Amino acid sequence: MKFNPNTLPDLSGNVFIVTGGNSGIGYYTVAHLAGHGAHVYMGTRSREKGTAAIASILEMHPSANISLLQMDLMDLASVAAAAKQFLNLETALHGLINNAGIMATPFEMSNDGHEAQWQTNYLAHWVLTEHLLPVMLRTARTLPAGTVRIVNLTSSGHLGAPKEGINFDDPSLKDSGPWARYGQSKLANILHTKTLHKTYGPGSPSARNGEGEIWVSCVHPGVVETNLATPVKESGWSFAGVLAAMRMFGLIMHADKGSWTSVFCAASRDMKAEQSGAYLEIFQRFGEPRWQSSAAKDAKLVERLDEWTRKMFDITGLMK
Repeated sequence: MKFNPNTLPDLSGNVFIVTGGNSGIGYYTVAHLAGHGAHVYMGTRSREKGTAAIASILEMHPSANISLLQMDLMDLASVAAAAKQFLNLETALHGLINNAGIMATPFEMSNDGHEAQWQTNYLAHWVLTEHLLPVMLRTARTLPAGTVRIVNLTSSGHLGAPKEGINFDDPSLKDSGPWARYGQSKLANILHTKTLHKTYGPGSPSARNGEGEIWVSCVHPGVVETNLATPVKESGWSFAGVLAAMRMFGLIMHADKGSWTSVFCAASRDMKAEQSGAYLEIFQRFGEPRWQSSAAKDAKLVERLDEWTRKMFDITGLMK
């Protein structure tokens, strides 16, 4: 597959949200979408960093329309509040890019009672998506199929998830290592994508009944130069040495090119209906596995995770 963001259509009148948009892959995703006329809401925890990132993008694209949407993915109430703030401001949403994430961080529990990677990478984005689905469906009803899309960033790191895929008895994986916790969270992103595709994608009941069709992708960006690997570098673990060697031989992509798969799935006219629900990456890279684990293809696990997540949030009342 060949793609360059320069081939994007005029996105004037389209509205997007990109979480983690103030740095790395998210920053360039915002820049490419806004550079082609879209109104982009940059999801960020730090207002200061978000404001600085917007100012930087405006230097490249002076007419860009970018708004800051403050949210802390380690605080689920903050995520729900950000979604409600957006809904008070806008009546349409054409694209949601669930980009933000953390990788192989030390064990930490949020105030919501969830392990940090599990909450940041999966639960927070599940909450955000659920709150925004009604406006996305309303947007999709009056537009051609494929105009409204959701992109979930995942990783080949999902291959490191526990053997059973998701440990529903202890999703914190407190007795496991940081890579197993990361792998589980990234596997959950893939499973979430499959649920969304089955429910709202091409051929779904929602699409057939005229309730709205949403194309959904899970994206593996590859080994990209971002601050995501900072905890790994600081840990002293041997993977930091591997990253250094790959950097020396030019095997790590710049964050700009790392954003291209996200941008393709969010807004390219070249995306096809049959790619909805798929695990996508554009570029062949050194040493990168190009397959999903058996757990990622397990339809029963897809259903079980959806049921488990909905039951948990029904109890919390966070989705009201």
